[in-house]
Amino acid sequence: MLINIVIGLIVIGITVSIQGYGTHYWLMHIHKKYKSLSISKFDKKSVRLIISTAFFLLLLHFMESGIWAFTFYIIPGITEFQTFEKALYFSLVTFTTLGYGEITISSSNRMLAGFEAINGILLIGWSTAYMFSIVQYIYKRTFNEDNSENKK
Repeated sequence: MLINIVIGLIVIGITVSIQGYGTHYWLMHIHKKYKSLSISKFDKKSVRLIISTAFFLLLLHFMESGIWAFTFYIIPGITEFQTFEKALYFSLVTFTTLGYGEITISSSNRMLAGFEAINGILLIGWSTAYMFSIVQYIYKRTFNEDNSENKK
């Protein structure tokens, strides 16, 4: 059991680092690309920013689930995953806390699935807050520009 806790905490540390560095990178990208652009209304630029941010966050989550899948795949005591595809499917279902249940870990390593679910809740919540901040950024830029034009 102790080894599962250590493995789980290591993988959580890796995935949180990916999320942290990834969202920081994306924030710097947005700052460079959209700093000089004026967003005067909710237009194509705004929609592109929201869509590209969503795809970037999905990519981060897919990478994070892949790390969990790789972990499940290489641990010798887990025999349920004959292929990496099965491990990835299980990982995606667990990471999102969907938990269909047709594939389960019956060994003593099943605690890792709980660690992944907790990790997924945390990181998906982080992404939700991040998306909200992007939309808020767009609305602030839109309404601040509208207000400054009305004062003139």
